[in-house]
Amino acid sequence: MKFGPIPIETAEGAVLAHATTAGEKRFRKAHRLSAEDVAILKRAGISQVVAAVLSRDDLSEDAAAQKIAESMTFSGIEARPAATGRVNLHANAPGIFTVSAALVDAINAVDPAITIATLAQHAPVEKGQMVATVKIIPFAVASAVVEAVMQICAGGEIFAVNAFKPVRVGVIQTVLPGIKPGVLDKTLRVTEARLARSGGRLTAERRTPHEVAPVAQAAASLARDNDMVVIFGASAMSDFADVVPAAIEMAGGTVIRAGMPVDPGNLLVLGTLAGKRIIGAPGCARSPKENGFDWVLDRLVAGLDVTAKDIAGMGVGGLLMEIPTRPQPREPLPAKSRLKVAIVLLAAGRSSRMGGPNKLMALFDGKPLVRRTAERALGSKTSGTIVVTGHQRERVRAALSGLDVTFADNPDFADGLSTSLKAGIAYLPEDTAGAMIVLGDMPGVVSDDLDRLIDAFRKAGGNSVVRASHQGKRGNPVLLPRSLFPAIAHLEGDTGARHLVEAEGLDVIDVEIGEGASVDVDTREALEGAGGVLQD
Repeated sequence: MKFGPIPIETAEGAVLAHATTAGEKRFRKAHRLSAEDVAILKRAGISQVVAAVLSRDDLSEDAAAQKIAESMTFSGIEARPAATGRVNLHANAPGIFTVSAALVDAINAVDPAITIATLAQHAPVEKGQMVATVKIIPFAVASAVVEAVMQICAGGEIFAVNAFKPVRVGVIQTVLPGIKPGVLDKTLRVTEARLARSGGRLTAERRTPHEVAPVAQAAASLARDNDMVVIFGASAMSDFADVVPAAIEMAGGTVIRAGMPVDPGNLLVLGTLAGKRIIGAPGCARSPKENGFDWVLDRLVAGLDVTAKDIAGMGVGGLLMEIPTRPQPREPLPAKSRLKVAIVLLAAGRSSRMGGPNKLMALFDGKPLVRRTAERALGSKTSGTIVVTGHQRERVRAALSGLDVTFADNPDFADGLSTSLKAGIAYLPEDTAGAMIVLGDMPGVVSDDLDRLIDAFRKAGGNSVVRASHQGKRGNPVLLPRSLFPAIAHLEGDTGARHLVEAEGLDVIDVEIGEGASVDVDTREALEGAGGVLQD
């Protein structure tokens, strides 16, 4: 291949190096010039072009990339058609990516014209995610170079996506005095979310004293009916003969490795029992944040073996404390700009502190407060608004007549705030990434305030709690990520989002929206002071 400026008279068949305009005709970069194209360029007064002239034994960039991709052996991956000298390869299903570094390195060493880039070894991937790309840098490559690469590709499987399998998992949680049941319940929810991303399920739980014999008995029982057993110890492993590894051996199993060079995750225990894998989870596995437990669990549910040598080799890249953690959704989230946020507008309360009148019916600028709040919700970037009704439900619905909202009736509204949260969340579409909990009695919150919370949520990737604040003090509304939805189903009584945020330990982003974040109208004095007029 020759590259550089060439006279227009000899340009037929050449490949343009730059986009070129001839009158109203525009030729894109990498366009191969025909005789008609050359005539158009001549008439436009163009005397030469910068182009690549292919030799007889050259392959065009697309043809070269296509031939190399077709010569590769891979599994669980789809190669897309070549374009602009590139073939992209995408995962057919969620799983773990594996790659032969030796083959990739050998190909990349043949000639700088041919490049292959991939994800990291053992990277978790979603369906449709790009895992590798073959890129030809110049406009053409000598056939002999492509043939040399194809011979290397014949050396074996170059990469694969090992699809997750829907494993059945039994969980053991040991108990010591002072362990709160809420901690154990949260651990189950976090574990269920981890398994959900691979289609697995938690089938049974046993809570035992933090002693070798009871743990061994529970492990043997769960191993009979499950593909895997996970043990969460009430106390972290402090010795290789501690309760969890000792219980595995007492049950007739084998400890493959105790301790791993990944932080957080150092205190993981991996073993086998009755042909099944058993994991002593480190304490950090009670959190949804990425840790060493994820690395081992994901590989196992993808059908990959994990040996003591594998764990020993996890140290490089194993310091996770200071890097962004990957999300833990039940399904892949869309691009940040398209994350769907729905509003759950709570309008079921009895206004008991008002002494009779329903505060949501109070008039603000001639409109019922609940209607004004709903209109502001609809005026925001929300994907939809759910209005939870209860007390005087027909009156509230009438006040919202004609608005594009969805009603969620809460017959248990008298039992506390948690019932309204659960009723609203239950109505959300499956593709909702976050739910903004908006109180019906906050007249100072406007559409722009809601948009600021939504923007902050999307910017954070849809994995954080976003909370309105005023002068550094937390307020309302609060935007909850989808990962918290299962926890809402376990709330009881007059417990709301604030308790949930504190209990789950997720990252919280406070967004200053001004006084509106802290102004509600629970009392007659507060309502009238905010400009409202009570109605009977």
